Amino acid sequence: MRPEDRVIFGRTCNQSQRKDGRMLLNRPIPALCSLTLIPLFAFSSPTFGDAEPEVDRDNGAHASNRAIEPKETVTFDRSIDVEEGNLPRVRAVNAFPNLSLIRPVYLTHAPGNNRDLFVILQRGSIVVFENDADVESAERFLDIRERVFMGHNEEGLLALDFHPNYEENGFFYVWYSANDPRRTVLSRFSRSEDNPRRADPDSEKVILEVEQPWGNHNGATVKFGPDGYLYVSIGDGGHAGDPRNYSQNNESLLGTIIRIDVDNPDEEKPYSIPSDNPFVDDDSARDEIWAYGLRNVWRMSFDRETGDLWAADVGQNAWEAVYVIATPGGNYGWNITEGSQPFRTRAVETTLLDPVIEYSHRQGKSITGGYVYRGEQIEALRGAYVYGDYVTGRVWAITYEDGAVTSHRQILSRDRPLHIASFGEDAAGELYICAFDRLDGREGTIYRLTE
Repeated sequence: MRPEDRVIFGRTCNQSQRKDGRMLLNRPIPALCSLTLIPLFAFSSPTFGDAEPEVDRDNGAHASNRAIEPKETVTFDRSIDVEEGNLPRVRAVNAFPNLSLIRPVYLTHAPGNNRDLFVILQRGSIVVFENDADVESAERFLDIRERVFMGHNEEGLLALDFHPNYEENGFFYVWYSANDPRRTVLSRFSRSEDNPRRADPDSEKVILEVEQPWGNHNGATVKFGPDGYLYVSIGDGGHAGDPRNYSQNNESLLGTIIRIDVDNPDEEKPYSIPSDNPFVDDDSARDEIWAYGLRNVWRMSFDRETGDLWAADVGQNAWEAVYVIATPGGNYGWNITEGSQPFRTRAVETTLLDPVIEYSHRQGKSITGGYVYRGEQIEALRGAYVYGDYVTGRVWAITYEDGAVTSHRQILSRDRPLHIASFGEDAAGELYICAFDRLDGREGTIYRLTE
């Protein structure tokens, strides 16, 4: 096995200095008058703001065709082979063979509703249908296509989560791309009073807007944590190498995971800051920030049993990484490191936190984060974190105990790769894959993982 083919674990890196970039306006606003998406293959898009010096752009026609030179490996405290442990092989079966979906990028369920599944279609709508293999049609739950901007492959309607008290208040939150100026929007919508399988598109309340300098690296995931606060992953603003250093500039929300309280807004904005957020007493940082130094977290999730926050960060040229976000205010390295590997050389004043696992571009090109499996149908998989790669369609699982990876295995491979846009979880904890049958996403299928 070549060193680059190893999956590598934990090390402490302390070698680079935060360098402030130009502050980008990340503004919360009370109302709006008027989400590789796939962090992999992308089309060229216009820039926002000042012209940048020539850099290698991360926007080739297909990620699988990028010229990639993996960096030489360095010494780590721990490493294990790709195949380790007794995790089971699984199959991906077409969960809803009668449905035809275009660019399905996320699947979830609503609290108190064990019957239905909700799927985001990237162009700007959410559909709902019964979780039944024989279902023949999906209903339009929300349609905001006229508000969603998709000038770039990584833009669109990208994320959704339901309020923990959705049964009572009918609130849910989405993250989508908008234009003029180019930005991403966190908004709350409400369920229709007349039809519980419909949302009211006129109920939008904008919670936060983040201006985007480029059309890629829009993130994102929107998730309520077990503490009741809303967590949002936000990409670094795009372009190769984060040339404006947003991810290491805590005056910007780009390249971060934020944590906000949407149930108790303050007088100035439609949310408040939890008192234990790590930067509430730091005048040089945004109070919303929970973690930073992230390139483009493409899906994060909470373990429904332990509450651990797992995040998959899409790499640049060589490494894809999985993190457990366990340190409030932690710096996860980008653009000083790519995963645990050196990317740029600068001095740092803070410890950089390593991924629990990473893989090279010999194994995949663009990570898609998943879930810790807590279902009942695949008993041998319970407690393992499942994730995949958009380009190769490979799916892996790892077990993680007491801060260490104890097993890791590729659990799914197919002759015809699935282009994994997202994983999803139903009310019972069973796992699904939102896949593009073609790289252009015109044909999409929902698969269910099974033994």
